[in-house]
Amino acid sequence: MNITLHDNYTWMDFAPLTLTRPVGSLRMGILTNEERWKLLLPKAEIGFATEAFLQTKFPNIVGVEVNACVIPTPKLAKLVTALTENEGLLCPLGWIAKRGDGSIKIKCDAYPTFITQRWHLFQRNGDVLKQDFQLITEGRTSQALSNSNTVIGDRNLIFLEEGAKVEASILNTNDGPIYIGKNAEIMEGSIVRGPLGMNEGSALKLGTKMYGPTTLGPHCKVGGEVNNCIFQGYSNKGHDGFLGNSLIGEWCNLGADTNTSNLKNNYGLVKTYSYRTKKEEQTDLQFMGLVMGDHSKCGINTMFNTASVVGVSTNVFGAGFPSKHIASFQWGMDGKNYDFDRAVESANNMMARRGLKLTDAEIDILHHISDTSNGFSGNK
Repeated sequence: MNITLHDNYTWMDFAPLTLTRPVGSLRMGILTNEERWKLLLPKAEIGFATEAFLQTKFPNIVGVEVNACVIPTPKLAKLVTALTENEGLLCPLGWIAKRGDGSIKIKCDAYPTFITQRWHLFQRNGDVLKQDFQLITEGRTSQALSNSNTVIGDRNLIFLEEGAKVEASILNTNDGPIYIGKNAEIMEGSIVRGPLGMNEGSALKLGTKMYGPTTLGPHCKVGGEVNNCIFQGYSNKGHDGFLGNSLIGEWCNLGADTNTSNLKNNYGLVKTYSYRTKKEEQTDLQFMGLVMGDHSKCGINTMFNTASVVGVSTNVFGAGFPSKHIASFQWGMDGKNYDFDRAVESANNMMARRGLKLTDAEIDILHHISDTSNGFSGNK
């Protein structure tokens, strides 16, 4: 049985993160939905029903169509695998899966986690992180935790994979688990309040103050003060500065002492840029920080306003506060375009530090974003 993760027509609602990936490849909790389905159905191949320009890197396959906005559980996986031809699985929150045309409706009383807006990623990260922790660690034994650490709460909610290192830190599991992936590290003097999920090769720098629920994708380096954030992977915030209620893509770098406001001075509800309507839209959230697309960077001492949105392959630098929305492929804060070849060179320079480089498919995706950035950004 194969699985096709369908964006469910929400792809634009998760931009700029989804400008370079389908909804099913967004990281939340510890895993992406692609990774969850691979754990739940090890023999299944996973494909994507997404935007045409993404399909070379994220190909579609013939399989049971699954809503990529639904976080799967073992119970849901059993219900999905039990579907017969033309059956569709529904719950009170919406459709979950269908085989064939899904015309035969099968109702279930489950209330799985649904995500339909990009801020749902950090809003609902805690519940998903706890679910992922159980899925990954059930029946397994953690590596030993060094006695140099102070543990507050249940030590059984701390799991270290092979090669993980934690020394002279304070780990608090009263609000949720702490997962340290393979070869990940929490350096000395860090203070961690779970839930926290650190994927392979990620690190908390010396003296990091970490509030959960927070997720670090593979090979992220994070320091300073962080509260309720998700780093998709291969991104760095290596120095002091505050980042809260924020979403950072892959291959991003936040310069030293970058700070993000996550609360308006009047404590009111925030507005944020929508890629669907190409304008700021009112939300029902009081707390919202920065959303940054893949391959974007900011200079030292950058100060981001509440609910700021930065596109893909943009370099933010200059005096004062940046605009709340900066489009893809921008150089600085004065509206200059970032030369495409220079942007690719910069991306490859960063990726080379991990022994990687942009593939032809990834360059084609970036070309598409660059060529259509006015449409994605709403710029005139």
